[in-house]
Parts: sequence; C-alpha cells; structure tokens
Amino acid sequence: MAKKIKVLLAKLGLDVHNRGIITVAKELGDAGMEIVYIGNSLPREIVQTAIQEDVDVIGVSSLGGAHLTLGKPLIDIARQEKLTESVVFVIGGVFPPEDMVLLKKEAGYDAVFTPGATRDEIVRAIEGLVDKKKSGIASGHRN
Repeated sequence: MAKKIKVLLAKLGLDVHNRGIITVAKELGDAGMEIVYIGNSLPREIVQTAIQEDVDVIGVSSLGGAHLTLGKPLIDIARQEKLTESVVFVIGGVFPPEDMVLLKKEAGYDAVFTPGATRDEIVRAIEGLVDKKKSGIASGHRN
C-alpha cells in the first residue's frame, strides 16, 4: 500500500478568509491525502510544524495581501531548513498576475492556484509534484 501524501495547510498571517482553504482541505482529504490544518500561522511556525509532522506538501493560502510579505519568507526559512529539496510548496489565493510569476520564479513555490482552480487540477498537480520531488531525491538529483 502506497503511503498517503501528507499535506500541511495554513493561512498566512492574520488572514481570516478561510473558506477556500477549508474547502481545499476537504477536497484533498476526499482524494485520499492526509491533512494537517493549522489555521493562521507565521512562516517559522509553518516550517516547524512541517518538520514535526514530516509532511510531503506545504500549502498556504493568502487572500489578505500577505502572499509576498509572508510567502517569500516562508520559502526562505524552508530553504534554511533544507525542506525545499523534499517538500512541495503550493500557494493559493487572489493575486495580481505579475505576483503569480514572482511567487513561482523568485519565491520558489512549486505551484500557484487562483480562484477557479478545480479539485482535479489541484490534486493532479500535488500528486505530480510529490512524485517528481521523490523521484529526484531517489535518483540523487535535486530540484
């Protein structure tokens, strides 16, 4: 039996718009993934919880504009802890189009989801990214 993908989900900072992330948590759980939801958290808390829980994916949500001010530091802290080599990082929310590019290319998120992303798109992306990271680690290649 294959190990379930374990996903840590959190809201960045004090953003209280949580309907989307709760919906995603339910959908990922329904797709067979194990979900750890920690609610509102700061980058260091998210990374520390990810280490303690030994997760495959960190997914954060931002609808209050903290996607760059807290989203980039999250990746920076994760890099210091060497998590970016083995953990998939995804972010969802409402962002200006130019910020979506910054989140992927400059901050280092593996995937960025905006409103309208379907359950299947999110699930397939996470499964594919986890497989890619795991196969890269197994073969000795780093992303």
